[in-house]
Amino acid sequence: MPESSAFEFDMAVEELKRYKLINRIPAEFIKSGSRTIRSEIHKRITSSWNKEELPEEWKESIIVPIYKKDDKRDYSNYRGISLCQLYIKLFTTSCCQG
Repeated sequence: MPESSAFEFDMAVEELKRYKLINRIPAEFIKSGSRTIRSEIHKRITSSWNKEELPEEWKESIIVPIYKKDDKRDYSNYRGISLCQLYIKLFTTSCCQG
């Protein structure tokens, strides 16, 4: 699979939900950011892709239990959702475009 293009990366940025805070970085900051900000993030993602290795901090996420149904005291009525790093979110979204 080829690395993501700048266009695919921009599409992934536009898909970020407004008012989300990912790793203490507001998604809106990235969305409304300058070409330089987007370019630097894309370079970091592309570099990781070309090296075929993820920085350790990209591998971390926070798992939050989300209530599904029925008795809230029963742990089987919850599912986990992963709050991943902003870079991973953009990496996976831009690489899966098209």
